Amino acid sequence: MRTAEQAADGEHTPWGEVTPEAARKLLVAAVEAFAERGYHATTTRDIAGRAGMSPAALYIHYKTKEELLHRISRIGHGSALALLTTAADGGGTAAERLSDAVRGFVRWHAERHTTARVVQYELDALGAGHRAEIVELRRGCSAAIRRILVDGVRDGEFDVPDVPGTTLAVLSLCIDVARWFNAAGPRTPDEVGALYADLVLRMVAAPGTEGSAGQKK
Repeated sequence: MRTAEQAADGEHTPWGEVTPEAARKLLVAAVEAFAERGYHATTTRDIAGRAGMSPAALYIHYKTKEELLHRISRIGHGSALALLTTAADGGGTAAERLSDAVRGFVRWHAERHTTARVVQYELDALGAGHRAEIVELRRGCSAAIRRILVDGVRDGEFDVPDVPGTTLAVLSLCIDVARWFNAAGPRTPDEVGALYADLVLRMVAAPGTEGSAGQKK
């Protein structure tokens, strides 16, 4: 039986960029275990067992449990950064680009809520070097949203007195979806994305603009 995250990927194999197949299975198992039990409460034996392998097999592909977490976090943050950068660099008004960024970022956290919980909430479990690498990716995500907000203020679309604080608020709102989203709940990832995009646009809209992609009242 496929999980909700597998279904969200359509016909694509979850974590298909990870090879060989044994390494991919171990990574999938680690995501499930970390999300369910937390990084520190999960053992390498737990991960190997979920993947149908022996603990010794895990060390062929990953030297440590922390290396597994780093791989998960790096791929996840890389995907998020690519999504937000594409939106920030897209055509259209700042409101349209912010809407695209929030829709996509929220949808990613809803469709992959299990992965996203690990990616977003287990950062402190990484070693110093790996943590620094992930923090840099997170800064890139913040920079993409901040750039859109700055453009919107400059063009008179947004009224944002505190761009850094608003950037943090927007990202936090999107990320929190991973904590509560339920695939069996009343809203689809697309519906949550649309709702949050509208809420964010209303939050930053300058007087005389509507809380939708830059349209006038």
